[in-house]
Amino acid sequence: MKRVSLLALTLAAGLSPASLSPLLANEDVAKRIANPAEQVLQTVDYANTRYSKLDQINANNVKNLQVAWSFSTGVLRGHEGSPLVVGNIMYVHTPFPNLVYALDLDQGGKIVWKYEPKQDPSVIPVMCCDTVYRGLAYADGAIILHQADTTLVSLDAKTGKVNWSVKNGDSKIGETNTATVLPVKDKIIVGISGAEYGIRGHITAYDAKTGKRVWRGYSVGPDDEMLVDPEKTTSLGKPIGKDSSLKTWEGDQWKTGGGATWGWYSYDPKLNLVYYGTANPSTWNPKQRPGDNKWTMAIFARDPDTGMTRWIYQMTPHDEWDYDGINEMILTDQKFDGKERPLLTHFDRNGFAYTLDRGTGELLVAEKFDPVVNWATKVDLKTGRPQVVAKYSTDQNGEDVNTKGICPAALGTKDQQPAAFSPKTQLFYVPTNHVCMDYEPFRVTYTPGQPYVGATLSMYPAPGSHGGMGNFIAWDNIQGKIKWSNPEQFSVWSGALATAGDVVFYGTLEGYLKAVDSKTGKELYKFKTASGIIGNVMTYEHKGKQHIAVLSGVGGWAGIGLAAGLTDPNAGLGAVGGYAALSSYTNLGGQLTVFALPN
Repeated sequence: MKRVSLLALTLAAGLSPASLSPLLANEDVAKRIANPAEQVLQTVDYANTRYSKLDQINANNVKNLQVAWSFSTGVLRGHEGSPLVVGNIMYVHTPFPNLVYALDLDQGGKIVWKYEPKQDPSVIPVMCCDTVYRGLAYADGAIILHQADTTLVSLDAKTGKVNWSVKNGDSKIGETNTATVLPVKDKIIVGISGAEYGIRGHITAYDAKTGKRVWRGYSVGPDDEMLVDPEKTTSLGKPIGKDSSLKTWEGDQWKTGGGATWGWYSYDPKLNLVYYGTANPSTWNPKQRPGDNKWTMAIFARDPDTGMTRWIYQMTPHDEWDYDGINEMILTDQKFDGKERPLLTHFDRNGFAYTLDRGTGELLVAEKFDPVVNWATKVDLKTGRPQVVAKYSTDQNGEDVNTKGICPAALGTKDQQPAAFSPKTQLFYVPTNHVCMDYEPFRVTYTPGQPYVGATLSMYPAPGSHGGMGNFIAWDNIQGKIKWSNPEQFSVWSGALATAGDVVFYGTLEGYLKAVDSKTGKELYKFKTASGIIGNVMTYEHKGKQHIAVLSGVGGWAGIGLAAGLTDPNAGLGAVGGYAALSSYTNLGGQLTVFALPN
């Protein structure tokens, strides 16, 4: 593709010319991102905005949406992520066993091919918080699947034939996968799950054509294994220094230190940096791992060519509450203090929404995006450290002590369910959890392949509030303020989608697809699907007609009681009791529902 043609596609997509470069972005992916009729990444675009320029469905007519067609996946349990659409083919994935379907949109969703991995079911009990999978990616004529057992597979998009496959981890020690991947240039960027089993988190780049490993960077440990430079890698503008991670762990604890990388990945082609977050340290008992436990709970900016880290920022040093830092990094170019800056906005599990300069890692804003957050009073913008409230410190209160009333709960003010950004309103639309917890840490011994948690939790709706367990909010990342907030009975575990039609879509755990006005939050439409929605709403255009699609299938951490048939209130790491009422509103399922306006 010529430079001018990619530039034209960039402008057509409403992006700044600097946001894509033919020398840096994968040209096939960039071309298709620029065409809003298709969706080739789970994140919609490299910036993870989850924004579509399609506007045929708008705030005036969305009330007329009808079900156009549906498809059963043949699998139960939690259906996260969304379908992809490439040309006239829709690609649909499932939770374990990670089936992949190619459906012909020209023939009413006819199955063109089906890929069925052969995985050892022993991986199921090793997966934390349900057998979910956050979806496929497309690049250069291939569909990329990362299976639960960590097998990374490249499939021919036309035939479903395996191009190559490679193992990214070892489920026998607790390494599994629930996340999607990100194609960047000639590489596939891949993470790993398993911090609850004491794995050491890593991010890996594979050659997109051959599957050969190019580099791997660990979240914790020695500098050379983390791919950090003590002098050139910075944190809040200062060099991290030699052994920055090792100095914050006791002895060899970093070897079972957690820091999994199971969240979302973003990419800035201009800066040539990949952004992602690392998860909780292991174990959940903070008394067993004194120190800041770097670099768990952190935002990383890495060069995708070499894996070298440009900058890191740790959000929750010495995490005492299981506040994973894996949530998406949304990249925008906005004015801050009157000056145009490249920004990164991150809604962390810990209840703070962070705005940083994505070029330097400078912390600009850190504010609570749910008023009930109480474990810390604020974040010091100079040091980046949260000001922890002693009453809610599970470390200060000690082992075998039940610290009560901590807000948010371990599943966070927002878990992996991705937010969306509209360049029209300059607002972020955030699915949130309005949930608090009691947390009792206890001593635990590491055994490879066995849970390495060390805490008992119970969860419940935030006291003294609207009585529900969720809100869907609009957030101003410059002011650090909520613009509007819609209460929900249960956590909003579905990813948001913002559109040029001034409509924002999301799903609810009871099973409703909802559409709200992007400016006011007014509910414009809702339809109850066959099962609870924890999937991400997507949109595409086929034969000149815009469609909305979403996967239903209750599960995930919030729905683990239903998904796995658990009844002990403390099971599911504390979620089963908190969401017990969900069984009165929905049931297990596995269905794709597609909506369109009437002809």
